Amino acid sequence: ESYFDPATNGERAADGADVYGGPLPPAPVDETSRVVDDVLLSDIGVNTLLNRLKQSIASARDFATFLKKRSVLEEEHAQGLKKLCRTTHESVRRPDNRQGSFAQNYDDITRIHERMADNGVQFALSLHQMHEDLQDLATNMERGRKHWKQTGLSAEKRVQDSESSMEKAKAKYDSLAEDYDRARTGDKQSGRVFGLKGPKSAAQHEEDLHRKVQSADSDYASRVQTAQSQRQELLSTLRPQAVKAIQDYITECDSGLTLQLQKFATFNEKLLLSNGLCVSPLKAQTDGQAPQPRSLRDVVYQIDNERDFKTYVTGFSSKVGPKPAEIKYERHPTLVTSQQTPPSMHRQSQQPLSQHPAPSFGMHGPQQPTQPYTQSYGQGPPQGSQQLGERDLSGSPQQQHLPPGGAGGPPQLPPHQFSSAPPPQPMQPSHNNAAHSADLPPLNPVFGVSLDELFIRDGSAVPLVVYQCLQAVDLFGLEVEGIYRLSGTASHVMRIKAMFDNDASQVDFRNPENFFHDVNSVAGLLKQFFRDLPDPLLTAEHYAEFIDAARVDDDIERRDRLHAIINSLPDPNYATLRALTLHLNRVQEHSLVNRMNAANLAICFGPTLMGSNTGPNIADAGWQ
Repeated sequence: ESYFDPATNGERAADGADVYGGPLPPAPVDETSRVVDDVLLSDIGVNTLLNRLKQSIASARDFATFLKKRSVLEEEHAQGLKKLCRTTHESVRRPDNRQGSFAQNYDDITRIHERMADNGVQFALSLHQMHEDLQDLATNMERGRKHWKQTGLSAEKRVQDSESSMEKAKAKYDSLAEDYDRARTGDKQSGRVFGLKGPKSAAQHEEDLHRKVQSADSDYASRVQTAQSQRQELLSTLRPQAVKAIQDYITECDSGLTLQLQKFATFNEKLLLSNGLCVSPLKAQTDGQAPQPRSLRDVVYQIDNERDFKTYVTGFSSKVGPKPAEIKYERHPTLVTSQQTPPSMHRQSQQPLSQHPAPSFGMHGPQQPTQPYTQSYGQGPPQGSQQLGERDLSGSPQQQHLPPGGAGGPPQLPPHQFSSAPPPQPMQPSHNNAAHSADLPPLNPVFGVSLDELFIRDGSAVPLVVYQCLQAVDLFGLEVEGIYRLSGTASHVMRIKAMFDNDASQVDFRNPENFFHDVNSVAGLLKQFFRDLPDPLLTAEHYAEFIDAARVDDDIERRDRLHAIINSLPDPNYATLRALTLHLNRVQEHSLVNRMNAANLAICFGPTLMGSNTGPNIADAGWQ
């Protein structure tokens, strides 16, 4: 004989010995699992699981939306990076960019970025596929949830309806039984009970109640039996099936979401690792025959600036002219015995100032001067405001100190400032021709140099490039429709710019061949010179003062304030502004022909003279 010992959870003999030779190990009891089973097999189990499955589906869809948006961002980034690499690859080979080792290694940098863009495209495609998979999973789970919601809840509803019907039958049975008991044990006196078919005796009433009780009893019993069978079917079959099916859907949805999260982490690691290998590839163990992949750092460090510079300069070796002969003074034999002044002074005295005079530009074309010019802007270094004319309080220089030209033309420069060599013929083109101007080196740059530096270097308050451009437009452009509005030929502008950056003193625009008979290119060059100034012509310092003065409504006050600000400009700025203003006045006097009135000229020159980036906002454009 043996018995089960609950203390040791084992079977023992009658004398207490273990039948199997020792105590059995206690079965593990998981309290949480027991509670979970109790909840799932209860009446609220199906509803609880349906809500949990709904949460899983919502989480899967949320992560699918995240993957879709991340995929779009990565695709846009990768395609933008590819486009940038293509544009950079095309521009790096242009002749106006650096070549040599810089171009080669810069091209390798763009190729590294192209490989990184390819990695981004693959990453975006993977994310998009994950998004599609999660959407399909969520759709299938939602379909299964709807099915089991209808199946499981309908089974629960049938049991609830059956039990409710049973309760109603029981209540009816109990009520009739109580009435029958009162009729059976109550007053035995004769009497009549009135019914629908007339009065009934007590016996008849008792008999009717007895019959009703029996009918209610049989109905109650059948309903109890039906409720018991349905509940038994629900507890043994329907509810476990629904619980298991919904649990399987929850497990599948959660597992699918977890799998996509793991893939997302893996793809991110792969993307970063691939980009890292593009930037810094691993050094492979080779026999030395195959080239080792270069990292981004290696590519950048292989740019040799010194070698590129020497390669560029040596490329011009074939264009270097013969070495000039030694310069020395040789006295003419007939003057060997004569007592003359020193040679340098003799040559200076032999060169009259009237030689190679500069024309005066009026409103009707060039006029021949009758007297040589003896003073101009820019002769010698700046000597204060007296050199440019005293500026009175009204804003106008004293007329006795103004350079020649006046309102009839731009300020004229003496001919010896254009060249120290013997004067050329007036209308012959100089070395600035179409075949060689683009190759001239920038010996004396003009563009991008401040007016003060040009004044000190060239000795001209009005830069030579401004003088020559004003002269060309006065001679050949006053009746050209759209002058200063229409753009010239870009190649012409670049060649003329190279001529001035080489040696502005050798440029003479009285011959239209020197600017390719393209006066619009000259006008564009003038505007480009003012745009390239480090400090605008009207200076960034006075920008706010000019805008405030322009806002004044009273004409007299506005004029006086503008004059005061203009008088405070530096000498080169003041002289250049005066020459330009007189020239633009001559242009607008021909507005019936050239269609360039004062308003149109203001639109062209406002931002150019004020500085395109000086103002705080675009609202200043009208005041400029």
